[in-house]
Amino acid sequence: MIEDDGRLARMVVEFLKPHGLAVRHVEDATSGFAAFKSNEFDLILLDLMLPDADGMDVCAALKREMLSRRDVPIIMITARGDLADRVVGLELGADDYLPKPFEPRELLARIRAVLRRAAADRGMPAADVMRFGRLEIDRAARQVKLDRRLRPMTSLQFDLLVTLAKNAGRVLSRDQLRRHTRGKSADAFDRSIDVHIGRIRAAIEDDCGSPARIVTVRNVGYVFSKHSAKDA
Repeated sequence: MIEDDGRLARMVVEFLKPHGLAVRHVEDATSGFAAFKSNEFDLILLDLMLPDADGMDVCAALKREMLSRRDVPIIMITARGDLADRVVGLELGADDYLPKPFEPRELLARIRAVLRRAAADRGMPAADVMRFGRLEIDRAARQVKLDRRLRPMTSLQFDLLVTLAKNAGRVLSRDQLRRHTRGKSADAFDRSIDVHIGRIRAAIEDDCGSPARIVTVRNVGYVFSKHSAKDA
């Protein structure tokens, strides 16, 4: 937990301990990076208003570091609770976003939902690779390749792509995508789904202005095309 509010951190640590969750607390970004590089964590709770760095920059830097090691989900916790900040946070790679003040029970529910999804992803067999012409999605390694070149994306964006690919040819609404990737406890931010889809397209489409793999169905949602003309 990277949080400069010592009182809040102590409350979180004491509340989560009886539920089997051990929390290491640091008060600034510098200490957070040092702890992350020298230890293995299952999840990061990240405050956005830190004394030595902006939490948005910290989130982006952590996600870059994760490209060379196991991906660790991030839950942002902050007093900056307006929609624009939440969308930016999710776009940078956060897996969930909880505004202050919050109920400890809600934090616990969010943590459990994120950890369940991460555990399910790690449990996928190594041979579980989905191929669509020039596009390859390796669910075990959590990697996406186009023309055999790695296409980096956030944990949530990867989950969205896998959900769409598993349902290739079937139109999924924003609500269905949100439920599949973030759980029923997540807040309903439909526009953040659009942001993530845009980022995924930037990674896997040949022409984002005319997407062929992830197609928008107006007023409904998105569909992953089974047969892209550009992959033929």
